[in-house]
Amino acid sequence: MNKKLFLASLLFILLLSACGNKYEGQFSFEVNDFTYTNQDGESVSKSDLDGKFWVANMIFTECPDICPPMTANMARLQKMLSEEGLDVGLISFSVDPTNDTPEVLKDYANNYGINFDNWSFLTGYTDAEIKTFLNESFKAYVDKPEGSDTVIHQSTFYLVSPEGNAINGYNGSKAEEMNKIVEDIKSMN
Repeated sequence: MNKKLFLASLLFILLLSACGNKYEGQFSFEVNDFTYTNQDGESVSKSDLDGKFWVANMIFTECPDICPPMTANMARLQKMLSEEGLDVGLISFSVDPTNDTPEVLKDYANNYGINFDNWSFLTGYTDAEIKTFLNESFKAYVDKPEGSDTVIHQSTFYLVSPEGNAINGYNGSKAEEMNKIVEDIKSMN
């Protein structure tokens, strides 16, 4: 093999290895860029989560049924991730931004004893903006019927890769699914 071909091959291999891991899951949806407001009134953006796994869900503070167990399960997940020494971000998107101000979200989260070091509750957008964002980024269904105080949304927890792609979905209302999330992250880390 001549020297130029060898160097070109070596350069090509180095370039491929620099591309990083490609995480595979049940699907791969690129999460759109975002910058929203958290429970402390601070901006949180997708770029803040670059390079690490994160888990996203959808909640609203006046939710009468599915959101309380989902939030409790996310708190359980947060504890499990900490015990495993895994640096994973947690994001809860409010699907009722009109009512869920940063202050309301903080009060809601405090009822669950949540540690905000790696978990942000986001708001600061319109109903239409979050509906579009969640549909495009996670293929998630969100609807607030006219004249209703409730929001129809999925109970899915989405695992997002360090590359910013949603790659797996889990039933957020089932505590045992939190084990699957931890095991999946550990197997890809």
